[in-house]
Amino acid sequence: MMNDNPAIETTFNALADPTRRAVIQALSQGPASVSELAKPFEMALPSFTQHLGILENARLIVSHREGRSRICALNPTTLREAEDWLSSHRKEWEARLDRFETHLETMKKEQTDD
Repeated sequence: MMNDNPAIETTFNALADPTRRAVIQALSQGPASVSELAKPFEMALPSFTQHLGILENARLIVSHREGRSRICALNPTTLREAEDWLSSHRKEWEARLDRFETHLETMKKEQTDD
């Protein structure tokens, strides 16, 4: 099935990487500088800032300059859009699983009736 929402594709692609998910988790505690965010990761700063660029491009984070530091923060709007997308699809998935469970119960009953 083709997704008609390219923004959600960008969001989930950005979240597919464990480093970027860890950044989102860290920023859930509040805004932080790039150097604070990079500290727990064993990678060169240019590599780490590429991850931040992907998160910014996906609109999951925003950043601004404060003096010589770049401060990053979560963008709750995009996170809410992803949550809404998951929620709407969760209902569909649960309904399918309920139908599948009913089908399995029917098959099981038919086997015991034989």
